[in-house]
Amino acid sequence: MRALVCGVLGQDGAYLARLLLNKGYDVWGTSRRVSHSSLDNLNYLNIQHQVHLLTMNANDDANVREVVAKSQPDELYWLSGQSSVGRSFQQPHDTVHGGVLGLLNVLEAVRLLNPLARVFNASSGEIFGDLGDRLAEELSPLQAASPYAAAKVATHALIQSYRLGFGLFASNGILFNHESPLRPHSFVTRKIVAAAARARDTGEMLSLGRLDIARDWGWAPDYVESMWLTLQHDRPDDFVIATGQAHALTDFVAQAYAFFDLDWHDHVRSDPSLFRPSDRTFSAGSPDKAARDLGWRSRHQMPDVVRMMCEAEQILLTTTSPQRGA
Repeated sequence: MRALVCGVLGQDGAYLARLLLNKGYDVWGTSRRVSHSSLDNLNYLNIQHQVHLLTMNANDDANVREVVAKSQPDELYWLSGQSSVGRSFQQPHDTVHGGVLGLLNVLEAVRLLNPLARVFNASSGEIFGDLGDRLAEELSPLQAASPYAAAKVATHALIQSYRLGFGLFASNGILFNHESPLRPHSFVTRKIVAAAARARDTGEMLSLGRLDIARDWGWAPDYVESMWLTLQHDRPDDFVIATGQAHALTDFVAQAYAFFDLDWHDHVRSDPSLFRPSDRTFSAGSPDKAARDLGWRSRHQMPDVVRMMCEAEQILLTTTSPQRGA
């Protein structure tokens, strides 16, 4: 079996590539400019020499077709695009244009050149509206509260349209928050863990936005397994991928600082200038359909995620290797 992972150098792409390699796949991966891209995540997982890397400008339909023709994938995973909700407010055009047009070009290339290939799209829990304290399900109402969410709503719909209109095996994995040591420092979870690890020696203060939010945090290696299982299903479909449990951001912060024997109240403050224009207080998803149809459930909950990220960060502090995810 051959797989093409678009966005292979990111957190999810790297973990997915490792999973597929362990299953015996011939793994191809794309980046916008391979020669100028960081291979840190692949190096971290020690798979940098096992993935066939291709440069692909997803906004160039001819280039996308060339990559699909060369790689001839049985399975294609679309994990590309700008991945930060916060950054999408500063870069709305790039966020929407790159994510939506890129997937459209990929779907067209598959339809025209390799229509039997199975396509997975990394959708997001950000597509849902404010559900209060209810868990989001596959048919919960959609409401985009950020440019990032708008792009994800559009790509989610594109997958469904190519599934229903063209008969492609095209599926959405509606991914809620999932973390790992491969997260860049621009993500709040990695920012918290890295600051906590340094604070014992530096005493530094960490400024965050709203502290009164609750999120459904899982472990990225668990979530990439759901991607693979989605394409092994007997029919294309959409699945919420989540732990089913929401935790307060203050709980995440408290556990991270406690790992380093610190009281977070002494090191963390809320800065209103960091508040997003729109931010739901509560966000969590129900994994029941994925459990029933795919046999998937997250093996790790938020406390496990915090502990494993802190353990990895602690190792970084005791080595001279470059910082991961910087």
